[in-house]
Amino acid sequence: MHADSIERRLRAYQSRIEGVLDEILPSAELVPQRLHAAQRYSVLGAEKRLRPLLVYCTGEALGVPASLLDAPAAAVELIHSYSLVHEDLPAMDDDALRRGRPTTHRAFDEATAILVGDALQVLAFSLLTQDQGGRLSADARLQMIQILADASGSAGMAGGRALDLAAVGRVLNLEELEAIHRLKTGALIRASVLIAAACAPDLPDSAREALDGYAQDIGLAFQIQEDVLDVEANAQDLGKNAGADAARAKPTHASILGLDAAKKRAQALKQSACERAGSLGERAQVLAWLAAYVVDRRV
Repeated sequence: MHADSIERRLRAYQSRIEGVLDEILPSAELVPQRLHAAQRYSVLGAEKRLRPLLVYCTGEALGVPASLLDAPAAAVELIHSYSLVHEDLPAMDDDALRRGRPTTHRAFDEATAILVGDALQVLAFSLLTQDQGGRLSADARLQMIQILADASGSAGMAGGRALDLAAVGRVLNLEELEAIHRLKTGALIRASVLIAAACAPDLPDSAREALDGYAQDIGLAFQIQEDVLDVEANAQDLGKNAGADAARAKPTHASILGLDAAKKRAQALKQSACERAGSLGERAQVLAWLAAYVVDRRV
């Protein structure tokens, strides 16, 4: 499988999820118009769509049709989008830029941004209740709901975010930092893989364990690369303010390990993820390519 072929397939998945999100988000013409306009502003037009890509590519590796994965892929992206809207609020990071344009609370207002996050979160879980034309069992849908709930709450993303806020200005060791990042960033990335795996009910335990390990590797690698880019990239490339971690005295892999060691740690996680993907056979090559993208990206 050539890299250009994989890239074309990933671009097709990115286009696919954009269409799905555009369809499931309420029209800005519907009451309450301002809230719906803000929801669409917050979600549509992103570039990477890493989490939906993980859903689709995991499904591809397991032989699950993309049509079965549209709702799960949209659900994880809605949760991710809501988390960014709330993360940018003045009570948290007080960021002015996201994806190269004003954050939702700057483009609209703080109250609307809070409501956007609330609405996106419940829409995500509503999507997972749908049976996809009878092609997904109730057990599979319930499992997906549980996976996403666990990844989103105090034992996952929200809990990691709380620990992240509490760590500002403190000196952490590497183990403490990575525990935060596995929750704050890694939990939803892991959920993206496991939700797709839930659509393959006959999946052997060994394959599920390989996928779980893969997801945990790239979830942490993604955050390490975020830390590196916050130091090395500029705001124009990132689409958000650069150097924000240092300005907030937030512990990062770059501050604890140094840039070179942080990059080596990310490369080691990439190698581990690629080996896990390789154990799943030829169809999983796309997952190895995604692992490389996560670590080698510059934005």
